[in-house]
Amino acid sequence: MKTIGNILWLILVGWHTAIGWLVLGLVLCLPIITIPFAVQCFKFAAFTLWPFGREAVKTTDSPGASLLGNILWFIPGLILAFGYFVGGVILCITIIGIPFGIQAFKFAGLALAPFGRTILTEDEAASVRASTALAT
Repeated sequence: MKTIGNILWLILVGWHTAIGWLVLGLVLCLPIITIPFAVQCFKFAAFTLWPFGREAVKTTDSPGASLLGNILWFIPGLILAFGYFVGGVILCITIIGIPFGIQAFKFAGLALAPFGRTILTEDEAASVRASTALAT
């Protein structure tokens, strides 16, 4: 079922949102100082192409740097999040499009704050959550 969902997502939403992330990433590669932002763009471009079966999980590697990156990212993130939000509303008009609309709303949140997250498969994310729960 994930494969069918991913194929439909790719056709309906994934290809043009991935292109948006890629173009933004390429622009951000021009000045050297913004390359970390470009890396996030490329990571989310791949994620937005084939999202079902994968999750964006918060990392605890460097919370200060992630917060700073998310603050600096807010304006471009707002533009991308608005696009995902509008797409999500349009997708939720039909019953078949509701799961895709929900996925678009998840991407809207990720577009606002992409730093401090890593993309994992559902199984890897479940094991990370289990190990985090055991540690606390």
